[in-house]
Amino acid sequence: MFNHHSTGKECRTFYKVYGDLKSGVRPLVCVHGGPGVSSHYLDVLSDITLERSIPIVLYDQIGNGRSTHFQEKGGDLSFWKEELFLDELKRLLVHLGIYDDYDLLGHSWGGMLVSRHSVRQPGGLKRLIIWSSTCSGALWLEAQAVLRKRLPQDVQDALDRCEKEGTTDSKEYQEAVAVFYARFLCTLDPMPGPMQESFRCMETDPTVYHTMNGPSEFHMIGPIKDFSMLDEAHKISVPTLLINGWNDEAADSCMYPYFKLIPRVRWIQFANSSHVAHFEEREKFMEIVGLFLTEEV
Repeated sequence: MFNHHSTGKECRTFYKVYGDLKSGVRPLVCVHGGPGVSSHYLDVLSDITLERSIPIVLYDQIGNGRSTHFQEKGGDLSFWKEELFLDELKRLLVHLGIYDDYDLLGHSWGGMLVSRHSVRQPGGLKRLIIWSSTCSGALWLEAQAVLRKRLPQDVQDALDRCEKEGTTDSKEYQEAVAVFYARFLCTLDPMPGPMQESFRCMETDPTVYHTMNGPSEFHMIGPIKDFSMLDEAHKISVPTLLINGWNDEAADSCMYPYFKLIPRVRWIQFANSSHVAHFEEREKFMEIVGLFLTEEV
């Protein structure tokens, strides 16, 4: 728990630990995407704990899932900003007693957060995984515009019409967005239960997503659109693994600057995945991440 100067209440961060943080094995802290979903969909990363005895830490970011919510702060950009989440991550690392020795994985929006955290060169960070994320909001928007043109024309028309008329909360818009998600977010049908639960959490309280992002992945109007690591990625000094899928909304153009700029980096793409390779190619994903975390540098 922690206090924030602009709130009148105590903030609590929900976290879950798989494995033993005192085992002597360096833990992996996992930062979920959204922003606005919960960490439920990352629970399966505990496969790595079962297979390699690596402790895994998951947590729900402030305003999300089982952590403290601030619906009264909807639209308040002085509150919902990157620094809030970076501060929360550091507080969690200190609280768990692992700030001096940990690995970090960030998915989607979480990848943006961990990349920013990493350029501050915290002494305890040993390895970094940036998974299905982007090096800048502008690159993300460009990629979504390209992917959107691959949708059926009637779906494109529905998206255009609803955005123009300001009816992005309509059933028509949500159904059109679902077509996009089925191609570039999660290709599994039905969507895995943990993912459904994470989305249910966001639907119950969309404050963070609507404020920081906007109505959809490709209609980004919040401050995330201005995110950029293009001038800072070269400062990431730890060994870094980049991951995305062949049909990922985090297209190659979003990931490439990280590959170009980070000195100690490798990039692996999953041929049969979109945005959630840990479900779509689960066994292979766990093997590759596990090997990266345990190999000698």
